[in-house]
Amino acid sequence: MTRQGGIQTAHLRLESIEDNIVCLIGGQYRAVLEVGSLNFGLQGEAEQEVVVASFAAFLNGLTFPVQIVARVLPIDMERYLGDLQERARHLPDSLGDLARDYVTFLQRLARNRTLLERRFYLVIPAQVDPDASQHGWHWPLRRAHSTTSVDAIRRQLTFRCEEIERQLSRCGLTARRLGNRELVHLFYACWCPDLARVQRLQPDLGHSITPVIASSIRKQRNLP
Repeated sequence: MTRQGGIQTAHLRLESIEDNIVCLIGGQYRAVLEVGSLNFGLQGEAEQEVVVASFAAFLNGLTFPVQIVARVLPIDMERYLGDLQERARHLPDSLGDLARDYVTFLQRLARNRTLLERRFYLVIPAQVDPDASQHGWHWPLRRAHSTTSVDAIRRQLTFRCEEIERQLSRCGLTARRLGNRELVHLFYACWCPDLARVQRLQPDLGHSITPVIASSIRKQRNLP
């Protein structure tokens, strides 16, 4: 655990993940939204213009910086087809037959090419005291002596995420905030993409998130 924490801190600048918030070295805090997609090419010209105008209004209305992360990943066909087959069992006969034909089509298609999926994320920062990094240790290890409190950071990130979700809904896009477990999986998949495909993290990390992430920092600072 100590070695893992040291690697995470040195290379990812990551101190902890708690309360759906990523805490980075230097007293920086982030929330992450996963944003859905829409098939722009299948929309009519008028619909496309509305989407473009709505998205332009969203970008122009931002009062803080955001980071857009786009990931292109091979689809886990075994899991995806398993889910489809399970759903087909509970469908009426006519729809069930269509679902099973679709599974057969995908199986044939996957033999000749790698099927990909795209996932999109927005990284939302908190606006904190610029001098916070110079005052003591950072939450959640110890309370930082900063004019920006932890509760204020939580409230600010919650407000920003809800506002972005509302603005994106006008563009026909869905967005949801990632929780602790999903944030850990995202860091793991980005940092170790090849390993993440063959060695998955536990489905439920429970209370192990913060101790694993912050273990080396606690040891260095002689914290319990």
